[in-house]
Parts: sequence; C-alpha cells; structure tokens
Amino acid sequence: MTDKILVLSTAGSEQEAGTIADALLERRQAACVNILPKIASVYRWQGKIERAEEWILLIKTTRDALEQARQTIQELHSYAVPECISIPIENGSTSYLEWLGESVGTEG
Repeated sequence: MTDKILVLSTAGSEQEAGTIADALLERRQAACVNILPKIASVYRWQGKIERAEEWILLIKTTRDALEQARQTIQELHSYAVPECISIPIENGSTSYLEWLGESVGTEG
C-alpha cells in the first residue's frame, strides 16, 4: 500500500475538464490528470434517469493532497454534486510513484 491515490471525476465539457486539470496541476494538488473524452454517462438525478456526454478525469495524487484537490474540483465545477472518488494505488513502479510524490504538495 502506498500513500498515492487515483481520483475519478467527470466534467460536462472538454473546457471544464481542462480548467480543472490545469488548476490541480498549478496548485500542485496532482502530478498528472488524464482526460478521457466523450464518455456516455447514465445516472439517476432528482428522481429521474438522465443521460449525458461527459469527460472523465483520472487524477493522480496523494492522500495528503486529496482534500485540497476535492475543494478545487468543487470550486471550479459546474455540477451541484461533482463526482470525486478515490481509489488507493496499492503498487506501481518505484520511479513513477516517487515522481508522483515529488510532483504533489511542495513548491517546485
């Protein structure tokens, strides 16, 4: 087990996804954000089944930076309830995990 995590979020547009990704990197709350385009989302919202085209963000960060990253997502997001879930990174290449840790949290 490591202190590194993968955070998943979605955005309603490519521009919004890019804005969130840029802010997370500029604020050193993430080492890398992958944006996957135009996924089809089907979900329940306010008692109805909805469908939307979304962009998914795969955010690589640390447990220590999670709360700040969550606040940034909430601040910049157009959704009333943006997705922000985390999955622990249990293992990975040593050099990648070291880079990830060095890229998050401290001024570089």
